[in-house]
Amino acid sequence: MNDAAATKNELRSAPHGVEAGAPASELAIPPRLAALWKRGADFLGCPISILAGAMSWVSERNLVAAISNAGGFGVIACGAMTPALLDAEIKATLALTKRPFGVNLITMHPQLMELVEVCQANGVTHVVFAGGVPPGDAIKKAKTFAKVLCFAPAVVLAKRLIKNGADALVIEGSEAGGHIGPVSTSVLAQEILPVIRDVPVFVAGGIGRGEAIVSFLEMGAAGVQMGSRFVCATESIAHPKFKQAFIRAAAREAVTSVQLDKRLPVIPVRALANQGTEIFMETQRRVLDKLVKGEVDQLAAQLEIEHFWAGALRRAVIEGDVEFGSMMAGQSVGMVTREEPVAAIMAELIAQAGDALAARGG
Repeated sequence: MNDAAATKNELRSAPHGVEAGAPASELAIPPRLAALWKRGADFLGCPISILAGAMSWVSERNLVAAISNAGGFGVIACGAMTPALLDAEIKATLALTKRPFGVNLITMHPQLMELVEVCQANGVTHVVFAGGVPPGDAIKKAKTFAKVLCFAPAVVLAKRLIKNGADALVIEGSEAGGHIGPVSTSVLAQEILPVIRDVPVFVAGGIGRGEAIVSFLEMGAAGVQMGSRFVCATESIAHPKFKQAFIRAAAREAVTSVQLDKRLPVIPVRALANQGTEIFMETQRRVLDKLVKGEVDQLAAQLEIEHFWAGALRRAVIEGDVEFGSMMAGQSVGMVTREEPVAAIMAELIAQAGDALAARGG
């Protein structure tokens, strides 16, 4: 057993002093912390300005509702869902929580506008566009009934998205799990937070503790987005083997995929390395060969790659295939040490943030 694994075993068995299941109404949020993230909390409509990362197959009705019920902001991961499936998922989530939650839509989805209409029909209050620059008509449509959040990997794109109508931005660094950009969270925060003040900005990527949340809030963030930290929540439907892989993993084990050829632009994906990593490389070779031969165009080729990830992720999350499935995880996986209720996770993050502020004299 390596040192990192030994440390995680010690943490997993250690008492953490958080009463499991504490409802959001009982969480004592330090006044200074509440003031720091007030802009984000007001925008999201919840007391805790922690936006949940949309993780396909993980961010479904149970986890989303649990996060919102605990005072944070849950987000349904639409992924490759059809409009009918998304409609059912939203309705099921509404049955589990009366608090606000959002829906994350992938911009390259072939039925994007229909998905936006499903959100409208169900009274969704926040729509998050991810996976690229959303079409102008999609933003315009979503803004008629909801607040719109978009991902901005650079200052120039952040300004463009605001001009196009984005009500808030998420800046996600390369430490995050799943599809990522090339720039680290700390650098993105330094580049974007001092410049973008027109709309709330949420920082994401590699955030696993309350002290980090405070640091980004003090830099000007309205809140943070966290994903990997919630994978092992009691309310998460992720397979026990998937959760155990997270609990055992060290930060360095969450690695990024490699793009084989510039003719097939593939957004890097961060996941725990396993045999599925090699299968993805083989999939790239096969899809690239079809692209070169003219059997598919570039969009179809990229969609085929996305379908690989959707299928492989399902095998890991739902079926527990941790050898050949996709183990998407951010580098903050090293701070996931046990399975516990969402409310306990929230309480721990708030306690850490409060202690950090107290040490600063805040």
